[in-house]
Amino acid sequence: MSAQRYTMYDVFRRNALLSPDAIAVVQDGQRLTFLELWQRIEALAGGIAGLGIKRGERICILAQNDTAYLVLYGACAKLGVIAYPINWRLTGEEIGHVLDRARPRMLVVDDSTLEIASQWPGVRKDIEHWYTMGDRPTDSFDRLATLHKAEADTSHEAMPEDAFAVISTAAVDVIPRGAVLTHANVIASNIQTMACMNITASDAYLVALPMYHIAALGIAFTMLHVGGKNVIMTRFDADNAVRLIDEENVTILSDFPPVLLNVLNAAEEKGSKLPSLKIVTGLDAPETINRLHKSTGAQFWTGFGQSETTGFVTLQRVTDHPGSSGKPAPLCEIKLVDEYDSEVPTGTPGEILVRGPVVFQGYYGQPDVNEYTFRGGWHHTGDVGRFDDEGYLYYVKRKAEKELIKPGGENVYPAEVEKVIMEMAGVRAVCVFGVPDVEWGEAITAVVEVDNPDSRTAQEVIDHVAGRIARFKKPRWVEFTETLPKSDSGETDRDAVKERWGKSD
Repeated sequence: MSAQRYTMYDVFRRNALLSPDAIAVVQDGQRLTFLELWQRIEALAGGIAGLGIKRGERICILAQNDTAYLVLYGACAKLGVIAYPINWRLTGEEIGHVLDRARPRMLVVDDSTLEIASQWPGVRKDIEHWYTMGDRPTDSFDRLATLHKAEADTSHEAMPEDAFAVISTAAVDVIPRGAVLTHANVIASNIQTMACMNITASDAYLVALPMYHIAALGIAFTMLHVGGKNVIMTRFDADNAVRLIDEENVTILSDFPPVLLNVLNAAEEKGSKLPSLKIVTGLDAPETINRLHKSTGAQFWTGFGQSETTGFVTLQRVTDHPGSSGKPAPLCEIKLVDEYDSEVPTGTPGEILVRGPVVFQGYYGQPDVNEYTFRGGWHHTGDVGRFDDEGYLYYVKRKAEKELIKPGGENVYPAEVEKVIMEMAGVRAVCVFGVPDVEWGEAITAVVEVDNPDSRTAQEVIDHVAGRIARFKKPRWVEFTETLPKSDSGETDRDAVKERWGKSD
């Protein structure tokens, strides 16, 4: 036992001791104090320990937002077990790939995902334990907490440098990579967020984005750490969001298009000025942000960050320095480099490199990728930015090999969509890229090379993609051509494709 030990379990325990009667979580009218939350964590930790699941092993969660998510994170934190949430919007095949990489001892599902996973216990013999969130009599998550009343064995408690959670990133190599976040990563990020946005125990956060996403989890953990309140929505609904913001005096909301736009529309219909709302974080269109500022007292905050950096590494109010992502946050260092990892001059675009206590431990089970990612002692983000003379970072683009599309805040790599389209008969080549979209932030365009373009329809490509991978990865626009532009090396010239076929609404 180290005198320097402090983990996320200690965060849960601290507030149970210091603020036992303060409300920690609200969901569907049910309210849990910090003491009650901690008591549930203790009981579940005993149940998980009784199954023989040990430090360093994984529990995957395939479920929509629920208080049980936070209880499970707390129980895993106590035991040193790693929580591994999965995007419930993926197809069964895609989820199977994540499970192959995660190799969990347990999978937890809920009513919304039970159907897709119902046959797996008889097929996936590699996963020993299967539980559902809820009150089912035989396999419920709640019942697990009552099976083993004894105190969980803490002889192998987690240390700050141990993995706490694995957050799936986009499928740059078809299977989503898992960013391993340690206890120390999350605690450092919590403190940084509190300091930068002046978050206190009087704040309340509406957990409207999915809890498999760092944008939701990051501030939810910060709120737990500071002693504030998390108001959980199972799934986002704009009318319900406005009601909860007003009834629970919510002060913070995370946003990816079209969340904020829908909230503002619903608030206008209901005659609400959202008086408690102070902070909206994320990405959105300038017109939506301006509408927020004009119609409410809230400020929109934006920055640069990734799952791999446990959230943001630059942050600012949009109005502080319009167009930029802000200056480096207190607990990280950023530099910009060229293709040879040499630092570039101010004003010159370069790859964004980050180091500091918020930088992740690595991608789960991918040592070769980690060695390349962390070369030179810095995390190479794959994003390109530039600094101005005042030290503000401006986001420019993704590097070509890590080109990313973000429809509605989800991460989609072109290579994944291209691979699926290439399965179609008669397709010789394809180029997938993102274009600006007013409603969703970005939309997916596919340009497909075939012998007879007039004989093909966009819908057949859209339907094929939607039937093979998650529906949010399907193209919005499809173009056909007899020949895609090629570079001197014979590869598709992506820049030329974008210049010719790029469009937005």
